[in-house]
Amino acid sequence: MSEKNQNVELLERNIVLLLNKLEENHYALQSLTEQLEASKSLQNRVSEENKTLKKAKASLEMANALLGSNESITKTKNKINTLIHQVEGCMIQLQNTE
Repeated sequence: MSEKNQNVELLERNIVLLLNKLEENHYALQSLTEQLEASKSLQNRVSEENKTLKKAKASLEMANALLGSNESITKTKNKINTLIHQVEGCMIQLQNTE
């Protein structure tokens, strides 16, 4: 009987250890779930702030363009020059086909 008692005691100790490990894992999982939710929430806030900042940037760029900032003037000149070159290219093609 002694050997059976030892086996039962060993089994009981192993069961207790497994239950303790299960409880630890449960708490760890719960903690990780909370961290995941907090990270998702933070990501959503950062995403919304990013959208807001992009809108504000676009508004500021528009205001600078209306005020005639050097950057917007340069961009506008470059676009006009590109259009002029394209029109000239079309005119040359039309002259060549006549």
